[in-house]
Amino acid sequence: MNILLLGSGGREHALAWKMAQSPACTKLYIAPGNAGTPAYGENVHLSVSDFEGIKAFCIDKKIDLLLPGSEEPLVLGVFDFFANDPALQHIPVIGPSQSGARLEGSKAFAKEFMLRHNIPTAAYREFSEANFEEGLAYLSEHSLPIVLKADGLALGKGVVISSLHEEAIAEYTEMIKSAKFGDASKKVVVEQFLTGIELSVFALSDGKNYVLLPSAKDYKRIGEGDTGLNTGGMGAISPVPFADAAFMKKVEDRVVRPTVAGLAAEGIVYQGFIFFGLINVEGEPFVIEYNCRMGDPETEVVMPRLQNDLLELFSAVKGQNLDKVTVSEDPRAAATVMLVSGGYPEAYEKGKEITGIPAPTADQIVFQAGTKADGGKTLTNGGRVLAVTSLASDLQQALAHSKETAESISFGGKYYRRDIGYEFR
Repeated sequence: MNILLLGSGGREHALAWKMAQSPACTKLYIAPGNAGTPAYGENVHLSVSDFEGIKAFCIDKKIDLLLPGSEEPLVLGVFDFFANDPALQHIPVIGPSQSGARLEGSKAFAKEFMLRHNIPTAAYREFSEANFEEGLAYLSEHSLPIVLKADGLALGKGVVISSLHEEAIAEYTEMIKSAKFGDASKKVVVEQFLTGIELSVFALSDGKNYVLLPSAKDYKRIGEGDTGLNTGGMGAISPVPFADAAFMKKVEDRVVRPTVAGLAAEGIVYQGFIFFGLINVEGEPFVIEYNCRMGDPETEVVMPRLQNDLLELFSAVKGQNLDKVTVSEDPRAAATVMLVSGGYPEAYEKGKEITGIPAPTADQIVFQAGTKADGGKTLTNGGRVLAVTSLASDLQQALAHSKETAESISFGGKYYRRDIGYEFR
């Protein structure tokens, strides 16, 4: 099987690593990839949004499966582009249709979908230029803290939590009137703040059936103790200690099953990953958000714990027979510590040489994210640079192993959180 994987981050490195293990993988291409992905396939100079370029490549290389790693090509409609082109429609795309990708592409659509299908989520209202003044009045009387979300894609930065009415109003005004997040914040969703502990649950759906992958928890804040600015993710753990069988039954019954059934009932084609961003409120699961792809850095702990052949799972998606599949999980715990560039998530420098990346072992792998190869050297090329993932019999051992390796890797301005998994010590 010839496969094209779209993306360049740690998530894509982990997916490439996993797919390359399958006997069904004949040739793997990664577009555009990073300095680590050539260990598992061939990097290709293609933009994830260049559908015509992707088409030409798929025809030339006789691609048998397309896996979009990130949300951008899915929200832009790469599934539909393939499905509607006679030259491409034989190639399965693991991901939702453009209509299905609205679960991530539009916060307002996602909230309305949850209401239609009685899926537990925070109370909300949505506002735009058309009812801007009504939003100001609503915010001034809203209980604190207040959650504001840009409706569209904002690279993980479109969520603001305000503890003061004045601050919330200023953010709301900047989002809509000053286009703080561009077109993404033309519409703003104002949500009730839920108190609890978050986790990520991942399903792979074939449009009728689904399987659950290992659960995970990521850490978004730049500072230890979950302080400071939001990032794309500073680390992750799997499994999640409180996500026991009783809690996960609630998640399946109240969230996962109604979501898959709701998509089918509305005629929305969805054959790919569904990411459920959840919060555990006194033992009850609520949906914070949906994503239409795997998470990052959660993929870096989920894939090492998934014992199934990933390409066999994708074949079951194509055949709509995931109901015949059983997911097997590595009993060990996985922990990822993300090494980032100094200054991230704000301004940071690129081009710093990286040294000390160890070779993969049975219990550890360093997934590369914001890196590039340059004359035999590996250089930093993004805010999030490396994801150090370790497996061990318990979470604390896995964390200790990842932190030890994180300390031994060097590049200018390196920073990482030393308290990943702090709630579970």
